[in-house]
This record gives sequence, structure tokens and C-alpha cells, in this order.
Amino acid sequence: MRVYISVDIEGICTVVSGASTSVAGNDYTRARRQMTAEANAAVLGALAAGATEIVLNDSHGSMTNLIPEELHPAAELIQGTPKPLMMMEGVDAGFDAAIFIGYHARMQQHGILSHTISGGTVSNIYLNGQPLGETAINAAIAGYYKTPVVLVAGDNEVCQEAKATLGKVKTVAVKQAITRYSARSLHPAKACELIQASVTEALKDLSQYQLYQPAGPYTFALQFIQAGQADAAAMMPGTTRVDASTVSFSHENYIEAFRGLRCMISLARP
Repeated sequence: MRVYISVDIEGICTVVSGASTSVAGNDYTRARRQMTAEANAAVLGALAAGATEIVLNDSHGSMTNLIPEELHPAAELIQGTPKPLMMMEGVDAGFDAAIFIGYHARMQQHGILSHTISGGTVSNIYLNGQPLGETAINAAIAGYYKTPVVLVAGDNEVCQEAKATLGKVKTVAVKQAITRYSARSLHPAKACELIQASVTEALKDLSQYQLYQPAGPYTFALQFIQAGQADAAAMMPGTTRVDASTVSFSHENYIEAFRGLRCMISLARP
């Protein structure tokens, strides 16, 4: 069994502010250690379920957050940015199951550090008229490559979002959101124990999961925080200016549509 694990940081246990999510933050060193510990817990759970190959993808910011020498030796690590599939880089090699660790709710929703891809750029992302966050965007990439998402770990809000989007999926809430910048967290060690046990359970019967494959053709409508960002994104060939702050891009192929989405975001960043 081949298992793919994408690891973000905002949904990691005890992470509640930007002080934990960037190199400049005074809590970053501790947070990345907990991020690494939760990734290891997922690896141990996968091994207990019989995984023969495990790939971890560092999926936050610079994508060099996981501490390589502290990772379980059974796992291989993908890191650095940019990557063609970003948070899902490597899943195109074909896996039996995908797992999301440290994930968070989408922008404009309640949840710890809720955002979608770029908190300083993106207000909302719609796929064929439906709002979606990183969980859905990345699950659709996995689905394109015939890999079901079997477990999502983060705060209680992303767990609800994952169930509403994916249907049959195991979730692990390592903290309960109070506000966008406050939470009630499990003990870090307890969070790791719960992730490990839940991953093992999730991988016992893969036949219960469905691929997440939204119907095409695919139109991503990207609503920016301000109109100047839309001005920049609209310079990309093939885009359509929807309104002052929204630009869309369409394609018959989901991966090409996703690449267009990422390009629009990149153009809009300062």
C-alpha cells in the first residue's frame, strides 16, 4: 500500500497565530517541531496499517518546514517551492490513499487561521460557482490521479468542511476553534497518539472511500481582497474579468485549471 501525506501548519495542534507559522515568528521553531511530530504520527499509523511506501509533502509557505532529520526514516520527503502541484506535489505518481495533516478551514469561514492558499491575496475561490478551500482543491487533485483522501486532521472547523465536501472521510480534530486566533488544543502528545491511531483505522478498508472528482469543464473564479490584485491577475492570457475584484479561468482539464488558478494568485502577489 502506497500512502501520500500532505502536511500544512495552521491546523497543527497548539498553533493559533502567525507567530507559529513563519520563520520570523517567535513560536515557529516549536510549531515546526510539532508539525514534524504529527507527520511522524501519520507515518507510524500508515506503517501499522501495512504501508510499503510513504511520501510526505511539506505544504506550507516556503515548504521547508518539516525537520528532515527528525522524520521517520520510512518516509520520503518532498520540499521546496514552487512545485507544479504545490501542496499535492508527487501524488501524480499514483497512491492508494492520501492523508491531510495540519489543514485549516477556507477563507471567510470560522476556524484557526482560516484562509485559502494566500491569506493576503485571496478572498474567495469558486469552482463552477461553488466556494471551496484547500481541502477540496487538493482532494480534487488527488481524485484526478485516482487517489482517495481518507483522513483530514486539523481544527474542528476543517473537519466539518472535509466531511461536507468529501463525504466518507475520517477526521481528527486536534483543537477546537474559539476565534480565528484562539483555540482549545489537545496536549501535543495526545494529538499525535490520536492521529496515529486514526490513520491506522482509516487505512484498514480503502474500499469505503470515494474519489473526489468534480464534474468538468472547470471554471475557477478567484475573488481577490482588492481590485489591484485582480488587475494583475487579469493580465494572464485566457482569463476573464468577472468584476472589479474577481477574475476567472476555465479549462476542460482540472489540473490545467488548477495551474491557471495558481498563476493568477502568483501574479496578484506583491
